[in-house]
Amino acid sequence: MKVLIVDDQKINRTLPSVLLKQAGCEVFEADSGEAALALLRTCPVDAVLLDISMPGVSGMEVCAKLRQEPAWGHLHIVAYTAHALPSERSEILAAGFDELLVKPINRQSLLDALKLP
Repeated sequence: MKVLIVDDQKINRTLPSVLLKQAGCEVFEADSGEAALALLRTCPVDAVLLDISMPGVSGMEVCAKLRQEPAWGHLHIVAYTAHALPSERSEILAAGFDELLVKPINRQSLLDALKLP
């Protein structure tokens, strides 16, 4: 599986990157919504781990753009966030995300969110 991790904080990309590589995934990273959209135009992936709160283009905006494009319709998009209130969860999933992964993460929660064994 090819996974794109999008988070403006390097430390928040490091742990999932290491865990996914250990699980046999090919991992790509982007530090902004703009960089994620640019990378996706040239490098197809199967799933996106997408931070919600980023400067510039937010994760919610990136998700909306991805859902509008038929070429990206197959993407499994996981919200990767510290926002965990029930109302926020509903709003995030209603925005088009497939799953919600709350920081801090562990190996099992990451694999579960991406539907990996």
